Amino acid sequence: MRLVWAMPLPGLPIFISCRIRSRCRWSGASMRLIHFFVVLSSTRQIVKEDKALIYDDWKENILPLMDSTFLKLSPDFFSVEQYIAAKSLVASRSFEVDDYHGFGMVPLADLFNHKTGAENVHFTTELSHGDSDNDTDNNDEGNNTSDNKPLPQNSFDDGNLEDPSYLGNDSMILETIIVKGVKAGDEVFNTYGSMGNAGLLHRYGFTEPDNPNDIVNIDLELVLHWSSALFSGRHSRGRLSLWRRLDYHGCVSQNSEYFEISSNGEPQIELLILLYIMLLPEEAYNKLDLIVSTAGNLNETVISLERGMISFGKTSEISKELLLTKIVCDALLALADARESLYGSNSVDNDIDALRSCCISDRKLYHSLMLRVSERMILKKLRNYAAAAAAAAAARSHPTAKGTLSRKKLKRT
Repeated sequence: MRLVWAMPLPGLPIFISCRIRSRCRWSGASMRLIHFFVVLSSTRQIVKEDKALIYDDWKENILPLMDSTFLKLSPDFFSVEQYIAAKSLVASRSFEVDDYHGFGMVPLADLFNHKTGAENVHFTTELSHGDSDNDTDNNDEGNNTSDNKPLPQNSFDDGNLEDPSYLGNDSMILETIIVKGVKAGDEVFNTYGSMGNAGLLHRYGFTEPDNPNDIVNIDLELVLHWSSALFSGRHSRGRLSLWRRLDYHGCVSQNSEYFEISSNGEPQIELLILLYIMLLPEEAYNKLDLIVSTAGNLNETVISLERGMISFGKTSEISKELLLTKIVCDALLALADARESLYGSNSVDNDIDALRSCCISDRKLYHSLMLRVSERMILKKLRNYAAAAAAAAAARSHPTAKGTLSRKKLKRT
């Protein structure tokens, strides 16, 4: 089933800019600015930085108009608070088109609420040939007109909109495609993309319980702080430099480098490699450093250690089992504790009790608590992951007596 909306609105570029192939997404200074009770540096700091950017926009574009004696604008309607509210309202409901058109509003399309993994509709255009709005990682180049010129105005007659064949392949046609059945009377959901609660809270102002896309970030600075408590600054800088020379890096966003912990508590492999290198014995480190310094192809760098051969190349080919030594697992536990400390003195049980007793109508507090609880539960899973890996490493290093006896019996026969 397809619902086709035509937008013959010449002279209104805000609607002309609504030719889309992907779901509603936006970032940077365009975001819903709501102050949440998040005692956590990352999300709160990003909101603070974005608010500063929007204030700069207001100061550059609106303040001169307010100072104009000719326009006589009332400060009550053009203050920075009013500007933030208006920009947030548009940004949280707009669709990204392309580099030329930027963001635009689409009538009716912004009415659908988000539901992770259970959406009923996708938005697409005739030009996308059925591409769904989950294609958010693809570039929007297919939507650009030649030479990045403005889209042409529609020339069809409103009277023929009931005949879909009349619309042809007009670039101004937005289709709502039913991708999952919905019962009469139930709410129809769209998807804003696959993102965790931190992303949903930052961009749209809400969270979801049991969000499978949830992650926790561990900043590189936190890792270096942990390392500096154990080793000299020279040690930490040298190991970090070697890690980078092997062409590894974390995720980067807004001038911050970090590592992701997935919803099941599994750490990003680049973090495991960094911890492994940080904790290498001096002899092994010097050997690896020499190999990297003389190797012509860093993608094939291999080091022979007591526990076997470890190839520092493509992350998909690296054995996590070899990386997860007892001391690496201990480092993961220490990082989990350090990350947990950012939430303050309240325990996770206190936060869970507060969430249960919180009224959902108090949206700011409710969604902030939801984010805190979901992230702290991931840290708990990280601890379980590290503990299980440490036990497995110990079992490999010290086989059980039963296992040794079985091998002896097998040898005699």
